[in-house]
Amino acid sequence: MSGRSGNPKVGARRRERTPAPAPPLPAFLADMYRVRASDNDNVAPAAEPGPAAELDCLRGVFAPALLRWAATRSAATALGADQVLIRHGLISEDAYLERLAVQTGVARETFSAATRGDCPLRDDQLRRAAEQGVVPLRLDGNLVWVIAPRGFTARRLSLFAAQFPDHRHRIRIASAESIARFLLEETAGPMAVAATDGLRDRYPALSAAPRAHKQRIAAATGIAAVAAMVLLPELFGLVLALCFLAFIALRLAASVLPRPLPQRLPRLKDAELPSYTILVALYREASSVAPLIAAFNELDYPREKLEVILAVEPNDLETRAAIAGLAPQPNLRTIIAPAHGPRTKPKALNFALPFARGAFLAVYDAEDRPEPGQLRAALDAFRRHGPGLACAQASLCIDNPDDSWLSRMFTAEYAGQFDVFLQGMSQLSLPIPLGGSSNHFRMTTLREVGAWDAFNVTEDADLGFRFARFGYRSVMFASTTYEEAPARFGGWLRQRSRWMKGWMQTWLVHMRSPRKLWRDAGLGGFITLNLIVGGNVLTALAHPFLVGSVIFAIGAKALGYPAAFLSGRFAAIHLLAIVLGYLTAAMIGLAGLARRGLLHASGVLLLMPVYWICLSLAAWRALYQLVTEPHRWEKTEHGLARSAWFTGRVQAHIDRKPSSLRGARSRDEASHSRGKAGLLRFARNDEHP
Repeated sequence: MSGRSGNPKVGARRRERTPAPAPPLPAFLADMYRVRASDNDNVAPAAEPGPAAELDCLRGVFAPALLRWAATRSAATALGADQVLIRHGLISEDAYLERLAVQTGVARETFSAATRGDCPLRDDQLRRAAEQGVVPLRLDGNLVWVIAPRGFTARRLSLFAAQFPDHRHRIRIASAESIARFLLEETAGPMAVAATDGLRDRYPALSAAPRAHKQRIAAATGIAAVAAMVLLPELFGLVLALCFLAFIALRLAASVLPRPLPQRLPRLKDAELPSYTILVALYREASSVAPLIAAFNELDYPREKLEVILAVEPNDLETRAAIAGLAPQPNLRTIIAPAHGPRTKPKALNFALPFARGAFLAVYDAEDRPEPGQLRAALDAFRRHGPGLACAQASLCIDNPDDSWLSRMFTAEYAGQFDVFLQGMSQLSLPIPLGGSSNHFRMTTLREVGAWDAFNVTEDADLGFRFARFGYRSVMFASTTYEEAPARFGGWLRQRSRWMKGWMQTWLVHMRSPRKLWRDAGLGGFITLNLIVGGNVLTALAHPFLVGSVIFAIGAKALGYPAAFLSGRFAAIHLLAIVLGYLTAAMIGLAGLARRGLLHASGVLLLMPVYWICLSLAAWRALYQLVTEPHRWEKTEHGLARSAWFTGRVQAHIDRKPSSLRGARSRDEASHSRGKAGLLRFARNDEHP
């Protein structure tokens, strides 16, 4: 089986082999499987003509009233009636396909005897097959196209089989799960290599994958910094202070901008909504699985158009068991990420991405609790900004500030970052270093730029700058996801070290060619990368030396010794940088807490100097890891929170007023669901699949 080796070089050699070219998609199949406009972008689709022929195979199985409800719901959602029944759990996909095969005369394919050798696709085309849900097979010398019906495919297939019975042998139908299983089992090696090396192969200059060139840049940067510090200490200190002041100035400029009221858009009907995929990478998160899925079930989005994919690691048996223990959910799928390559979140996301069927994609973490209306709010952001928008970032808010002073400081930091600073960056149309959660992507754009870098441990920040280099924007939008912050120092240090290491990787990658970065992202992108990403790291690394110099000088002067630092030419600039750094961080955090209604927690900002020392420790630890183990992913601990301010209040409110706040279904779906509940009584139980 090609490409299963864990050695990237072996995989690369195998990819160089060129088998026979893949057969083109036949015109009749392309028309049958055509994708509606709304599945490519956020626009209203054209109505699908004709009656719901996909229900003919169920007549005599379900009561006529229930079939009429499915046809009505199909028109309301602009989706096949078969998908309505499947997504509502009224019939399994396999059971429906059995009926459809009998009705149309189109054979089913179970892949029980198919192997990799039967699939004429090249390794680099397998991801496209997963994306489309169409796999060609050579069976008994004949080329057969295996399709997993989605959208209105079952309706078109029913009409096609009746009009062109002589062509039915060229098509077979299979469930999306069976196609995914075949690709995962028989072609896992090539797809694992693509998930790991895809960005490096397509855009090698934009990947943090191991390269001698990158190591030379890192070494040269470090040597130059050490040489400047030793040979020109005064000048080096001045440059650090000026960089620190520039970093502060940009943060202040972005933070003081007034927030304009977002343009209110008409609520989209269910038929106008595109398909949406939620993707979560899980590792050792067994306790988080059930609450996470419960939060997704509260989202205000039609279930027919929403799918949830959980990407888990092969050795994480506890999380896999927790998923298996959930009640059956037709829109929930599990993808086992391969052991090939680094065990990182972006590698797992890349591996699962081809199986996502949504036109838009949201990425969450295991501990996230998004507001019920977040998906619709994200789509409104895409509607406002047009096709140039690649990503809409929701605000993140800490849900357990009472657990420790660290979690409370985290709360102030996140409030300032997402509710103040990044809002201003968005208004200035500058690249946003994305958060790793609650990113909402236009699927076509995400795939165009190469998706995530499997070797970057802050894949989110890197992706924000890569979007800018491809000419796309990322913006903040008005919605919140609540999540847990590490309350213990060990967990906080591991998480923050990973972030610092990833920012170092991101800076090194995008500064490989400063001139090209300037051309791609413009002056704003160039400045943002160096002051925000580079500035965060540089100030954290330099902070102990600046503070230590001040303390040493003050102590020396108090003891009557000459204090060269305080009497030096640049002493005032150093002191200004330190004082303004503390004041700016406190002001932005205070403004964020005020916008969250959390001013009573602002006392923790007095500990800002202590917190910055902790940040410096994390930065130096990250620098050491960048040299010794650059791609190691230090996992954040979840499920340890002792308090839940916001989600507890929201849940209590939902429990009190379920009719007004419960968001598992949109208003359009709710009226149909009430009718469905009554119709179920008339289903013929003796023949129910």
